[in-house]
Amino acid sequence: MTADTAPGIRNPFHTIVAFAMPGVVLAGVLVVYGVYVPRFYAGLIGSLAIVGGAIGIVRLVDVFFDPFLGLAMDRTKTAIGRYRPWLILGAPILMLGLYKVLLPKGHVGGGYLVLWMLVSYLGVSMLTLGTAAWTSVLAVTYDERSRVYGWTLGLAVLGSGVLLLLGKFTHGAITLGKAASMPAIGMILVVGVPIAVLLCVLFTPERLASAERPRFSPKDYLTAVSRPTMLRLIVADLALSLGPGTTGPLYVFFFHDAKGFSIADVGFLLIFYIGAGLVGAPLWARLARKIGKHRTVQVACVCYAIAQSTLMALPRVWPGYHLAQMVPTLIGMFAVGFCATAFLLLIRAMVADFVDEMRLERGQDITSLLFSLVTTTTKIGLSITAVFSFSILAMVGYNAREGAVNTPHAIFGLEMCYLFAPVILVFVGGGLFFGYKLDARRHAEIRAALAARDAQSAELPIAEAEGSLVT
Repeated sequence: MTADTAPGIRNPFHTIVAFAMPGVVLAGVLVVYGVYVPRFYAGLIGSLAIVGGAIGIVRLVDVFFDPFLGLAMDRTKTAIGRYRPWLILGAPILMLGLYKVLLPKGHVGGGYLVLWMLVSYLGVSMLTLGTAAWTSVLAVTYDERSRVYGWTLGLAVLGSGVLLLLGKFTHGAITLGKAASMPAIGMILVVGVPIAVLLCVLFTPERLASAERPRFSPKDYLTAVSRPTMLRLIVADLALSLGPGTTGPLYVFFFHDAKGFSIADVGFLLIFYIGAGLVGAPLWARLARKIGKHRTVQVACVCYAIAQSTLMALPRVWPGYHLAQMVPTLIGMFAVGFCATAFLLLIRAMVADFVDEMRLERGQDITSLLFSLVTTTTKIGLSITAVFSFSILAMVGYNAREGAVNTPHAIFGLEMCYLFAPVILVFVGGGLFFGYKLDARRHAEIRAALAARDAQSAELPIAEAEGSLVT
């Protein structure tokens, strides 16, 4: 391995691309599960309340995966690194879950959905937490973390973008949102998972664990959470997940029934929301290098509130609408997606900075454990939004079956669910960063102190990339 590929130095772009591949597939998985699976199973099972309850159960159980996985990852020491084994193990688990959820056979009910979504999310957790924690050791400087997180998140847009464009590529033969297309989409994802993981584990470097490492226990969770910096990050991550997350389960219903777009055009609109990440991620990362990550989050929150409010104010399209009438909504979706991109990107980068602070002050390398705290809050947010939103829709009599005609009262309830929560919650998340102390200057001091301490010990070995898993 050459010096420029060693972790801690500016990573070459081809390394970032290889490392981002699992995220590319995971982005597609999460779009399908978060936006289209609820509608798909509402049609199969026949009850939106049952589907919402099943998804809520899955999400509430899922939140316990990451803490245990984080503890296990931080105790992992193998010849191929700390994180590679978890990606390799997570791939077949996710593949099995995808196959069962998206290619169901025979009669299915709420229990079937709960079981196989749990399997799916276990695989997702292993890949998501493994790559998130791996990033903090792949990029160790304040600005390089913004760069790597920005590009990996931007490239992840490709996964969902390709799926959303399948309707155009296949002339409608495979279209997200159509029940008949789910098996084909499932097989695409099942095949994509092992390819993505293979590229990542073969071509991404990782510093191996030292022979002697401090021991830690679950009580370190309490120690980490009690720190003001980590507490801000956890609560802010929850608020910023709850906000945009509220719109996910309702997206197809809102734009199809409330705004009047066809199912095909609903997917087309989503391309602009997700595709904005290709532009937004690197630009937000660049702004963070100029004014700091926490201030950039606050700027993004204000911009998000303006964009979301503008999008909501747009009128329903006329019957027989054409592309020109879609343009305002396309612009609005791009603006909302552009702003929302900043939240996940910058919160994760700030957690990586806190990892360094804990390493310096406590001498503990609990990278995966700390990242599991924010991945868990994200999952809690998603579980709350699914249960809350679907319960309200059921109360107002909204019918989620494909082709159903809903009453004005049900449509109004749908619109209210989609409107208020996102703007309020992102303001809460942004407000938490007033007085935030772990900025670029403080992180530079931490890195200098860590470098001085590490210089006293032998250089750790590197788990080689470039097609080899061991040194």
